[in-house]
Amino acid sequence: MAESSPRAAQAAATPWRRRLDRWLPKFSLVPSGLASLIFIYGFIAWTIWLSLTNSSLLPTNNFAGLREYKVLFQLDIWWVSVINLAIFGILYVAICLAIGLFLAIMLDQKIRAEGWLRTIYLYPLALSLIVTGVVWKWLLNPSLGLEHVVQSLGWTGFSFDWLVNPNMAIYTVVIAAVWQASGFVTALFLAGLRGIDSSIIKAAQIDGASLPRVYFSIIIPSLRPVFFSAIILLVSLAIKSFDLVIALTGGGPGYSTWLPAIFMYNFGFNRGQIGLGAAAATLMMAAVALAMLPMLIAELKERRDGRTH
Repeated sequence: MAESSPRAAQAAATPWRRRLDRWLPKFSLVPSGLASLIFIYGFIAWTIWLSLTNSSLLPTNNFAGLREYKVLFQLDIWWVSVINLAIFGILYVAICLAIGLFLAIMLDQKIRAEGWLRTIYLYPLALSLIVTGVVWKWLLNPSLGLEHVVQSLGWTGFSFDWLVNPNMAIYTVVIAAVWQASGFVTALFLAGLRGIDSSIIKAAQIDGASLPRVYFSIIIPSLRPVFFSAIILLVSLAIKSFDLVIALTGGGPGYSTWLPAIFMYNFGFNRGQIGLGAAAATLMMAAVALAMLPMLIAELKERRDGRTH
Protein backbone atom coordinates (compact mmCIF):
# COMPACT_ATOMS: atom_id res chain seq x y z
CA MET A 1 0.00 0.00 0.00
CA ALA A 2 2.81 2.38 0.94
CA GLU A 3 4.65 1.76 -2.35
CA SER A 4 1.57 2.75 -4.39
CA SER A 5 1.15 6.13 -2.63
CA PRO A 6 2.11 9.35 -4.54
CA ARG A 7 4.90 10.11 -2.05
CA ALA A 8 6.44 6.65 -2.53
CA ALA A 9 6.15 6.97 -6.33
CA GLN A 10 7.85 10.39 -6.22
CA ALA A 11 10.69 9.02 -4.09
CA ALA A 12 11.18 6.15 -6.53
CA ALA A 13 11.25 8.44 -9.62
CA THR A 14 14.52 9.28 -11.36
CA PRO A 15 16.04 12.78 -10.89
CA TRP A 16 15.12 13.60 -14.52
CA ARG A 17 11.49 12.64 -13.85
CA ARG A 18 11.38 14.73 -10.67
CA ARG A 19 12.72 17.79 -12.54
CA LEU A 20 10.16 17.23 -15.29
CA ASP A 21 7.32 17.01 -12.76
CA ARG A 22 8.52 20.24 -11.12
CA TRP A 23 8.97 22.29 -14.29
CA LEU A 24 6.22 20.95 -16.56
CA PRO A 25 3.39 22.99 -14.89
CA LYS A 26 5.53 26.12 -15.25
CA PHE A 27 6.24 25.41 -18.92
CA SER A 28 2.51 24.98 -19.60
CA LEU A 29 2.00 28.60 -18.49
CA VAL A 30 4.62 30.00 -20.86
CA PRO A 31 2.36 30.32 -23.98
CA SER A 32 -0.39 32.20 -22.12
CA GLY A 33 2.22 34.36 -20.36
CA LEU A 34 3.88 35.26 -23.67
CA ALA A 35 0.50 36.02 -25.27
CA SER A 36 -0.42 38.33 -22.37
CA LEU A 37 2.98 40.01 -22.52
CA ILE A 38 2.70 40.69 -26.26
CA PHE A 39 -1.00 41.38 -26.80
CA ILE A 40 -1.66 43.34 -23.58
CA TYR A 41 1.50 45.00 -22.31
CA GLY A 42 3.17 45.06 -25.74
CA PHE A 43 0.24 46.90 -27.33
CA ILE A 44 -0.02 49.23 -24.33
CA ALA A 45 3.62 50.18 -24.82
CA TRP A 46 3.04 50.58 -28.59
CA THR A 47 0.03 52.84 -27.98
CA ILE A 48 2.07 55.05 -25.64
CA TRP A 49 4.83 55.22 -28.25
CA LEU A 50 2.34 56.16 -31.01
CA SER A 51 1.03 58.98 -28.82
CA LEU A 52 4.56 60.44 -28.89
CA THR A 53 4.81 60.34 -32.70
CA ASN A 54 3.16 62.34 -35.48
CA SER A 55 1.33 59.27 -36.86
CA SER A 56 -1.62 60.22 -39.04
CA LEU A 57 -3.18 57.76 -41.47
CA LEU A 58 -0.56 55.07 -40.81
CA PRO A 59 1.71 54.52 -37.77
CA THR A 60 5.16 56.07 -38.01
CA ASN A 61 8.18 56.21 -35.74
CA ASN A 62 8.81 59.96 -36.11
CA PHE A 63 9.20 61.12 -32.51
CA ALA A 64 7.21 64.31 -31.86
CA GLY A 65 7.34 64.52 -28.08
CA LEU A 66 4.14 65.72 -26.40
CA ARG A 67 2.81 67.52 -29.47
CA GLU A 68 -0.27 65.30 -29.82
CA TYR A 69 -1.15 65.88 -26.16
CA LYS A 70 -0.93 69.67 -26.68
CA VAL A 71 -3.20 69.40 -29.72
CA LEU A 72 -5.58 67.19 -27.74
CA PHE A 73 -5.90 69.69 -24.88
CA GLN A 74 -6.62 72.51 -27.35
CA LEU A 75 -9.61 70.72 -28.91
CA ASP A 76 -13.01 71.77 -27.57
CA ILE A 77 -14.50 68.41 -28.51
CA TRP A 78 -12.03 66.65 -26.18
CA TRP A 79 -13.16 68.78 -23.25
CA VAL A 80 -16.79 68.15 -24.21
CA SER A 81 -16.00 64.43 -24.00
CA VAL A 82 -14.29 64.85 -20.61
CA ILE A 83 -17.20 66.88 -19.17
CA ASN A 84 -19.67 64.30 -20.48
CA LEU A 85 -17.61 61.57 -18.83
CA ALA A 86 -17.65 63.48 -15.52
CA ILE A 87 -21.46 63.88 -15.65
CA PHE A 88 -21.99 60.31 -16.76
CA GLY A 89 -19.48 58.81 -14.30
CA ILE A 90 -20.71 60.67 -11.19
CA LEU A 91 -24.40 59.95 -11.84
CA TYR A 92 -23.73 56.37 -12.96
CA VAL A 93 -21.72 55.46 -9.85
CA ALA A 94 -23.95 57.33 -7.37
CA ILE A 95 -27.28 55.98 -8.71
CA CYS A 96 -25.98 52.41 -9.07
CA LEU A 97 -24.75 52.45 -5.47
CA ALA A 98 -28.02 53.91 -4.15
CA ILE A 99 -30.24 51.47 -6.08
CA GLY A 100 -27.96 48.51 -5.39
CA LEU A 101 -27.84 49.15 -1.65
CA PHE A 102 -31.60 49.76 -1.41
CA LEU A 103 -32.51 46.58 -3.32
CA ALA A 104 -29.98 44.52 -1.36
CA ILE A 105 -31.42 45.70 1.97
CA MET A 106 -34.94 44.90 0.76
CA LEU A 107 -33.90 41.42 -0.41
CA ASP A 108 -32.06 40.80 2.87
CA GLN A 109 -35.38 40.88 4.74
CA LYS A 110 -35.91 37.18 3.84
CA ILE A 111 -38.89 37.85 1.55
CA ARG A 112 -40.57 34.88 -0.13
CA ALA A 113 -40.04 35.91 -3.76
CA GLU A 114 -36.31 36.48 -3.36
CA GLY A 115 -35.42 33.87 -5.98
CA TRP A 116 -37.65 35.48 -8.61
CA LEU A 117 -36.49 38.98 -7.76
CA ARG A 118 -32.85 37.91 -7.90
CA THR A 119 -33.43 36.58 -11.42
CA ILE A 120 -35.13 39.81 -12.47
CA TYR A 121 -32.46 42.19 -11.20
CA LEU A 122 -29.61 40.07 -12.55
CA TYR A 123 -31.24 39.66 -15.98
CA PRO A 124 -29.91 42.97 -17.45
CA LEU A 125 -26.39 41.81 -16.66
CA ALA A 126 -26.88 38.89 -19.07
CA LEU A 127 -27.53 41.28 -21.95
CA SER A 128 -24.72 42.84 -23.93
CA LEU A 129 -24.30 46.61 -23.87
CA ILE A 130 -25.19 46.72 -27.57
CA VAL A 131 -28.55 45.04 -26.91
CA THR A 132 -29.16 47.33 -23.93
CA GLY A 133 -28.44 50.38 -26.06
CA VAL A 134 -30.75 49.27 -28.88
CA VAL A 135 -33.62 48.47 -26.50
CA TRP A 136 -33.37 51.82 -24.71
CA LYS A 137 -33.07 53.57 -28.07
CA TRP A 138 -36.50 52.21 -28.98
CA LEU A 139 -37.97 52.97 -25.55
CA LEU A 140 -36.77 56.59 -25.52
CA ASN A 141 -37.44 57.34 -29.18
CA PRO A 142 -40.14 60.08 -29.21
CA SER A 143 -41.88 58.62 -32.27
CA LEU A 144 -41.80 54.96 -31.15
CA GLY A 145 -41.33 54.59 -27.40
CA LEU A 146 -42.54 56.01 -24.11
CA GLU A 147 -43.64 59.42 -25.43
CA HIS A 148 -45.62 57.88 -28.30
CA VAL A 149 -47.36 55.35 -26.02
CA VAL A 150 -48.37 57.93 -23.41
CA GLN A 151 -49.65 60.35 -26.06
CA SER A 152 -51.65 57.55 -27.73
CA LEU A 153 -53.34 56.93 -24.34
CA GLY A 154 -54.69 60.48 -24.34
CA TRP A 155 -51.99 62.55 -22.64
CA THR A 156 -51.16 64.46 -25.82
CA GLY A 157 -49.12 67.08 -23.97
CA PHE A 158 -46.67 64.52 -22.58
CA SER A 159 -43.14 65.01 -23.85
CA PHE A 160 -39.97 62.99 -23.23
CA ASP A 161 -37.47 63.88 -25.93
CA TRP A 162 -34.21 63.43 -24.01
CA LEU A 163 -32.79 61.15 -26.71
CA VAL A 164 -32.90 63.90 -29.35
CA ASN A 165 -32.29 66.82 -26.97
CA PRO A 166 -28.57 67.79 -27.00
CA ASN A 167 -28.81 69.12 -23.43
CA MET A 168 -30.37 65.93 -22.02
CA ALA A 169 -29.05 63.14 -24.27
CA ILE A 170 -26.17 62.27 -21.90
CA TYR A 171 -28.75 61.47 -19.21
CA THR A 172 -30.32 58.81 -21.45
CA VAL A 173 -26.92 57.09 -21.45
CA VAL A 174 -26.96 57.28 -17.63
CA ILE A 175 -30.44 55.68 -17.51
CA ALA A 176 -29.47 52.75 -19.75
CA ALA A 177 -26.12 52.20 -17.99
CA VAL A 178 -27.72 52.23 -14.53
CA TRP A 179 -30.34 49.71 -15.69
CA GLN A 180 -27.52 47.45 -16.92
CA ALA A 181 -25.24 47.61 -13.85
CA SER A 182 -27.45 48.17 -10.79
CA GLY A 183 -28.31 44.45 -10.56
CA PHE A 184 -24.64 43.56 -10.40
CA VAL A 185 -24.10 46.11 -7.62
CA THR A 186 -27.14 44.70 -5.81
CA ALA A 187 -25.58 41.23 -5.93
CA LEU A 188 -22.33 42.61 -4.46
CA PHE A 189 -24.15 44.34 -1.59
CA LEU A 190 -26.36 41.31 -0.92
CA ALA A 191 -23.30 39.07 -0.65
CA GLY A 192 -21.76 41.61 1.74
CA LEU A 193 -24.92 41.75 3.87
CA ARG A 194 -25.09 37.96 4.11
CA GLY A 195 -21.45 37.90 5.28
CA ILE A 196 -22.02 40.14 8.33
CA ASP A 197 -21.97 38.34 11.66
CA SER A 198 -25.61 38.15 12.78
CA SER A 199 -24.65 37.92 16.46
CA ILE A 200 -23.47 41.57 16.37
CA ILE A 201 -26.82 42.67 14.97
CA LYS A 202 -28.75 40.63 17.54
CA ALA A 203 -26.66 42.10 20.35
CA ALA A 204 -27.44 45.62 19.13
CA GLN A 205 -31.15 44.82 18.93
CA ILE A 206 -31.09 43.38 22.46
CA ASP A 207 -29.55 46.67 23.61
CA GLY A 208 -32.59 48.45 22.17
CA ALA A 209 -31.21 49.73 18.84
CA SER A 210 -33.91 50.26 16.20
CA LEU A 211 -33.59 48.63 12.77
CA PRO A 212 -32.62 51.91 10.97
CA ARG A 213 -30.01 52.57 13.70
CA VAL A 214 -28.62 49.05 13.25
CA TYR A 215 -28.29 49.61 9.49
CA PHE A 216 -26.74 53.09 9.68
CA SER A 217 -24.42 52.39 12.64
CA ILE A 218 -23.39 48.76 12.10
CA ILE A 219 -24.39 47.18 8.80
CA ILE A 220 -23.64 49.93 6.26
CA PRO A 221 -20.22 50.80 7.80
CA SER A 222 -19.39 47.07 7.66
CA LEU A 223 -20.00 47.17 3.91
CA ARG A 224 -17.10 49.57 3.32
CA PRO A 225 -15.02 46.97 1.35
CA VAL A 226 -18.06 46.31 -0.89
CA PHE A 227 -18.51 50.03 -1.49
CA PHE A 228 -14.82 50.26 -2.28
CA SER A 229 -14.90 47.41 -4.82
CA ALA A 230 -18.15 48.57 -6.43
CA ILE A 231 -16.94 52.15 -6.88
CA ILE A 232 -13.66 51.06 -8.49
CA LEU A 233 -15.43 48.65 -10.87
CA LEU A 234 -18.08 51.20 -11.84
CA VAL A 235 -15.53 53.99 -12.38
CA SER A 236 -13.42 51.78 -14.66
CA LEU A 237 -16.56 50.74 -16.60
CA ALA A 238 -17.61 54.38 -16.98
CA ILE A 239 -14.22 55.42 -18.36
CA LYS A 240 -14.23 52.55 -20.89
CA SER A 241 -17.87 53.06 -21.98
CA PHE A 242 -18.17 52.79 -25.75
CA ASP A 243 -20.63 50.11 -26.93
CA LEU A 244 -23.61 51.50 -25.06
CA VAL A 245 -23.15 55.04 -26.38
CA ILE A 246 -22.68 53.86 -29.96
CA ALA A 247 -25.82 51.71 -29.83
CA LEU A 248 -27.97 54.27 -27.99
CA THR A 249 -27.04 57.67 -29.42
CA GLY A 250 -24.09 57.12 -31.77
CA GLY A 251 -22.43 60.01 -29.92
CA GLY A 252 -25.16 62.48 -30.91
CA PRO A 253 -27.06 64.65 -31.29
CA GLY A 254 -23.97 66.44 -32.54
CA TYR A 255 -21.21 65.75 -30.02
CA SER A 256 -23.53 65.88 -27.00
CA THR A 257 -22.87 62.28 -25.86
CA TRP A 258 -19.26 61.93 -26.90
CA LEU A 259 -17.06 60.27 -24.28
CA PRO A 260 -13.24 59.90 -24.42
CA ALA A 261 -13.61 56.38 -25.85
CA ILE A 262 -15.77 57.75 -28.72
CA PHE A 263 -13.22 60.51 -29.28
CA MET A 264 -10.36 58.01 -29.41
CA TYR A 265 -12.15 55.75 -31.90
CA ASN A 266 -13.23 58.57 -34.21
CA PHE A 267 -9.88 60.34 -34.36
CA GLY A 268 -7.78 57.19 -34.36
CA PHE A 269 -9.69 55.13 -36.93
CA ASN A 270 -12.14 57.37 -38.82
CA ARG A 271 -10.26 60.66 -39.16
CA GLY A 272 -6.78 59.23 -39.76
CA GLN A 273 -5.13 60.88 -36.72
CA ILE A 274 -3.61 57.86 -35.05
CA GLY A 275 -1.25 59.89 -32.87
CA LEU A 276 -4.10 61.96 -31.46
CA GLY A 277 -6.25 58.86 -30.88
CA ALA A 278 -3.31 57.13 -29.15
CA ALA A 279 -2.86 60.18 -26.88
CA ALA A 280 -6.55 59.98 -25.90
CA ALA A 281 -6.23 56.22 -25.31
CA THR A 282 -3.16 56.76 -23.14
CA LEU A 283 -4.97 59.31 -20.98
CA MET A 284 -7.93 56.91 -20.63
CA MET A 285 -5.56 54.14 -19.61
CA ALA A 286 -3.96 56.44 -17.02
CA ALA A 287 -7.41 57.29 -15.64
CA VAL A 288 -8.30 53.58 -15.31
CA ALA A 289 -4.94 52.95 -13.59
CA LEU A 290 -5.64 55.78 -11.14
CA ALA A 291 -9.07 54.26 -10.44
CA MET A 292 -7.45 50.89 -9.71
CA LEU A 293 -4.67 52.36 -7.57
CA PRO A 294 -6.69 52.53 -4.30
CA MET A 295 -7.58 48.83 -4.63
CA LEU A 296 -3.93 47.93 -5.20
CA ILE A 297 -2.79 50.00 -2.21
CA ALA A 298 -5.49 48.45 0.01
CA GLU A 299 -4.51 44.94 -1.08
CA LEU A 300 -0.81 45.57 -0.43
CA LYS A 301 -1.66 47.08 2.97
CA GLU A 302 -3.82 44.07 3.83
CA ARG A 303 -0.99 41.67 2.92
CA ARG A 304 1.50 43.70 4.96
CA ASP A 305 -0.84 43.75 7.97
CA GLY A 306 -1.39 40.00 7.55
CA ARG A 307 2.35 39.33 7.65
CA THR A 308 2.75 41.69 10.63
CA HIS A 309 0.07 39.94 12.64
